Amino acid sequence: MKIVNSKAELQALLSNAKGHKSIGLTPTMGNLHSGHLKLVDAAVEECDVVVCSIFVNPTQFGPDEDLANYPRTLEADKQKLNSANCDILFLPTVAEMYSDDLNGETTIHVPGVSANYCGQSRPGHFDGVATIVCKLLNIVQPTVSYFGLKDYQQFLVINKLVDDLRLPVKVVGIETERESSGLAKSSRNNYLDSNQKDLAAGLYSTLQWAAGQIQIPLCNFIAIEESATNRLNQLGLTVDYFSICHSNSLRPASQKDSELTILAAVFLGKTRLIDNIHVRL
Repeated sequence: MKIVNSKAELQALLSNAKGHKSIGLTPTMGNLHSGHLKLVDAAVEECDVVVCSIFVNPTQFGPDEDLANYPRTLEADKQKLNSANCDILFLPTVAEMYSDDLNGETTIHVPGVSANYCGQSRPGHFDGVATIVCKLLNIVQPTVSYFGLKDYQQFLVINKLVDDLRLPVKVVGIETERESSGLAKSSRNNYLDSNQKDLAAGLYSTLQWAAGQIQIPLCNFIAIEESATNRLNQLGLTVDYFSICHSNSLRPASQKDSELTILAAVFLGKTRLIDNIHVRL
């Protein structure tokens, strides 16, 4: 595996591949777990050249969020990527990706699907995500880029970004990797002790319960959301949102919809966890 820090180095390595070899890109913020490696595995299987980026992007963190404390495990990440047969690891600095004036940078805003849920709870978050993903796609110019579906709203934001800007890349979503308890794999799980992890597993079990309730004819979506919220609060989780949505638009679901996604975000102490589940009626 080759490791590069600048876009010039990366583009020089990829120059021979472009045009006659497929390039797969997996953008990450590091602290890699089996969920990330599942994305790399998909890229290795489908593409000739596999690029993984590790960049803790400052513009997607709010002023009171965990940028400084975000877990960084670079040496372990390198070993995992090397074992996963990643070809190139792109490790840019903030100076490589942004100018000195972050507030003066061009920012990409993806309307519609970014407005609610995490977009409402974390103002500016998806603008930061869209901007850095667009930068990476422009630098790497991959054939395919891989993203985890645990961040389902983010996945829709990136899809709309690519569609609206007519970027020549295929966006692929990979199913969520989970602990045996059902807890979705996440770098933020590192903030939880063993007891908290047991409590956090209640998020997915509640999503599963709600998914079952949705399939009962003439069910009341709002009542299911309220009951799920109460269940989670009783477990000791503080609910940010628990919402039954149309899968493509993320508008509140109606009885006419056949493709639904339940989005949820909770706090356990200071740690914010997200998850989702899809339901086809």
